[in-house]
Amino acid sequence: MTSRSRFYRPSPNNSAFTDLLFNALLGFAFMFFIAFILMAKPEETGKVDNKAEYLITVSWPNNHSDDIDVLVEDPRGEVLWYSNKDTGIMHLDRDDRGSLQDHLIIDGKKVTNPINQETVTLRSWVPGEYVVNVLHYQANTRQPVPIYIKVERLNPEVKILYYGVEQVNGTGTERTVVRFVLDSQGDVSDVSQLQKSLVDRIGKKVQE
Repeated sequence: MTSRSRFYRPSPNNSAFTDLLFNALLGFAFMFFIAFILMAKPEETGKVDNKAEYLITVSWPNNHSDDIDVLVEDPRGEVLWYSNKDTGIMHLDRDDRGSLQDHLIIDGKKVTNPINQETVTLRSWVPGEYVVNVLHYQANTRQPVPIYIKVERLNPEVKILYYGVEQVNGTGTERTVVRFVLDSQGDVSDVSQLQKSLVDRIGKKVQE
């Protein structure tokens, strides 16, 4: 009996090896599970949606010292400008001040950005009229400044809705470059250049 019981009893060495192998497999499975969670987590909770539906670009000659501002009014009456860079559906991505602050120090060397451009993105839209104005905020020269305005729809494909050139001449000059109406599908149903001052509207809001 003793010999038979010893024969059927698992070897201590084999039992230890089995336990070690099982623990190793369990550890690998646990690490794989953790790695899968870490890979999936940024996709689920760290996603940042920078999608834009429309892009408004206002530019003027490179290296020009004058400061040009863009102002946009949406159908709700909200006005986007350099002191109100985010209205919820519109965002002023860049406030370009002409030659001011165009110089950067990189690796001890002075680098100049020659491009003069302001951009406005519409992350979404509401149906109605949008008014795009340009303001000659600071004139450092006595010559008219040509301004190039482009309105693009980005989705489902890039499509130019408007492109035009306007001139401003002197500090405080404001021009309505384009007014366009978006329907419920985001399509343009009307385009005009009927003048409308947004600076006056901003001034009234500031006074309120």
